[in-house]
Amino acid sequence: MTGTWLRRALMLAACAAATLLAGCGSSTVSAFTPTRVISFGDAFSDVGNLGVNSKYTVNDGSTDNWAQEVAADFGLALTPSNSGGLGYAQGNARIALTPDAAGGTTTQTVTQQIDSFLASNSFQPGDLVLINGGISDIVYNWQQMTAGNITQAQMSANVTAAANALGAQVQRLVSAGAQHVIVVGTYNLGVSPWAAMIGQGGLTSALGNLTVQFNDSLLLSIVNLGTNVLYIDSAFYFNLVTSVPTAYPPLVNGTGVACTSVDAGPGIGIGAGQVNSSLCNTGTIVPGIDYTTYLFADPLYFAPSAQRLFGDSTYNKITQRF
Repeated sequence: MTGTWLRRALMLAACAAATLLAGCGSSTVSAFTPTRVISFGDAFSDVGNLGVNSKYTVNDGSTDNWAQEVAADFGLALTPSNSGGLGYAQGNARIALTPDAAGGTTTQTVTQQIDSFLASNSFQPGDLVLINGGISDIVYNWQQMTAGNITQAQMSANVTAAANALGAQVQRLVSAGAQHVIVVGTYNLGVSPWAAMIGQGGLTSALGNLTVQFNDSLLLSIVNLGTNVLYIDSAFYFNLVTSVPTAYPPLVNGTGVACTSVDAGPGIGIGAGQVNSSLCNTGTIVPGIDYTTYLFADPLYFAPSAQRLFGDSTYNKITQRF
């Protein structure tokens, strides 16, 4: 069975076994209005835990992160945990293991982020919890495999273990009292500029298939949590966007990188000397382009317009589900 058909089968199983786990077509709009938004995850969801203007996008002062866009759509704010907020996600964070995607040992894993929240907080009925993961684990294990430190089979097993670990954390959130949990799998890294750089471009490349494997394993691990959990299929969403970016105004360019903020260090985990959008602002943009029309800020992470579009899409699914 191919990855595509397996994915469809898993989604159908999820819909049958759990109540709207993956937003399986309901048009009912409920009255749920969150009073707090809480987020855990990696660079995709990091709202600035490295510091002011350090989100993994073009730091232009706008609402330039999807998680913050979801919060804003509900009339709420989401600020970094290191400044007293409820945004715990950290760039390069893996789900359960260290080092992080770039080799750092001080970045909190997704598991540790939840530890930090539960050490001083508890979930309330009005909480909307956002959790993502997978990008950093895939990047880390791919780099380890290509460096000869692990085999391809070990890489595959590690990625499945990471997906199961994320599923276990989703279960932990629900067990701790979270009633409205939004789980975002990883987008297909085969469409990223990084994939093109390393000869792995395409949805069915080895890198793309590794992404499908992660998401399929994650779905299986949370299939019984549909009462409290909504799965957001970021792979499906961004596959559509990259195929026809102009169908998602103001996007035009779905393959290039908008930023020029090269990081001499390990940056986002894909090697030294690569663009790192956590260092990007309006002064570090490729000359002559309009970054608001670009999908990607750096080889892995999205520019502000794409972040807002995904945030709005997620908001719409939440209002239809809960």
